Amino acid sequence: MDPLAEAVLAGAPPDRLAKEPLPTEYTAAHLRAEDVDVFGDAADRDVRRTLRVGPVPMPELAVDEVLIAVMASSINYNTVWSATFEPVPTFTFLRRLGRQGGSAARHDRPQHVVGSDAAGVIVRTGAGVRRWQVGEHVVVSCVQVDDQEPATHADGMLGAEQRIWGFETNFGGLAHYAVVRASQLLPKPGHLTWEEAASTMLCAATSYRMLVSDRGARIKQGDIVLIWGATGGLGAYAVQLVKNAGGIAVGVVSTEEKSRRARALGCDVVINRADIGLDGDLADDPDATIEAGKRLGRIIRAETGEDPHVVFDYIGRATFGISVFVVALSVALVVRRGGTVVTCGSSTGYQHRFDNRCWWMHLKRIVGSHAANLQEQAECNRLFRLGHLVPVLSAVHPLAEVAEAARLVQTNRHTGKVGVLCLAPRPGLGVTDQALRDRVGEDRLNLLRDAAPATPGPEPVVTGREGTGR
Repeated sequence: MDPLAEAVLAGAPPDRLAKEPLPTEYTAAHLRAEDVDVFGDAADRDVRRTLRVGPVPMPELAVDEVLIAVMASSINYNTVWSATFEPVPTFTFLRRLGRQGGSAARHDRPQHVVGSDAAGVIVRTGAGVRRWQVGEHVVVSCVQVDDQEPATHADGMLGAEQRIWGFETNFGGLAHYAVVRASQLLPKPGHLTWEEAASTMLCAATSYRMLVSDRGARIKQGDIVLIWGATGGLGAYAVQLVKNAGGIAVGVVSTEEKSRRARALGCDVVINRADIGLDGDLADDPDATIEAGKRLGRIIRAETGEDPHVVFDYIGRATFGISVFVVALSVALVVRRGGTVVTCGSSTGYQHRFDNRCWWMHLKRIVGSHAANLQEQAECNRLFRLGHLVPVLSAVHPLAEVAEAARLVQTNRHTGKVGVLCLAPRPGLGVTDQALRDRVGEDRLNLLRDAAPATPGPEPVVTGREGTGR
């Protein structure tokens, strides 16, 4: 381990951290440009074939950037997209960014360091950084924006040059060090461990924008919210946000074990996909989709007395048609008249098929949502710092096992979030506010930590996994 990393782990003061020399290389989970065509026509694009852990060159900092010693990170589905090179290789993003020249040219490398979450310690700051200092404990927002774009100042997610760090940029968080812009930083909640803090921002803030923000569904007390994948990283935070807002959470999950987890998270109603005939691919069968949707609608109305106000959908092709179909006699299936479907992704495919008649005739809204701007991320992080939101970490892997961790997510054999220890030598470190941790309670902070992989035995074959195609 390099002297700077040793100093961080020893809790060295800021002046010592600033004096320790930067290593010329660091250990990182990365992809290689030479592997882009390795899968050929393979049905299962197994991420373990392409995600590598090893040394990569240390980049120089731009004036508005900081270097983070990453204590922990986590797996997001965009790392699966990156490692499968679908729908397009992320090296395409890096080349496009590199063509801007200047400091952007650094991103165009034959290695792509991936990962869009991190918690760690600032060890260097660029000359233009004012609000952050060496030694501070931080979590990292996944969003990089161009503050010279006018649209950015209305909403950071509207800027044409907005990018997701570690996916559309290089130097991501699944590594011993990460390069981020100062505008990505937020204070780490002191009562959380490194791995807990590193499992929050991308998924929780995305769910916050989708549900709470005035740019999303704007949920309120009493709203019935249908949450597809209620025990996934996004869904598990969505359940908490709905309950915090005084809403009624209806979760759809894929196994009995996940049903139990959804109830522990706070779901008022839990529905197993198999019970409504969603154990196969219905996306290209409108009649089967309608029938499955009718069964879902009957269950929801039997349990709540009404149709949902909001559908939270990041599954995509396999579920979106059901989210918009009608039952009969003009009774809304999944969203009542004037209701909203909010979507942020399409892990089962981004070509959605639905009957538009039930959309315009019932005055429904589709809201597209992508990550969250810095203010939304700060508001979400505040909820963690107050203990009103808790992590949904279910498993923690060392960086050396990052490919296996990503495979769990790729094959949907995980619950909640899968964490990755980077520089942190073991779980449980990083707590600086034990009093708040005691008030929140270990049981609540570890709702999913004893969750085993949801599908034991042979892995399912993974096909048709597509991204947003940006």
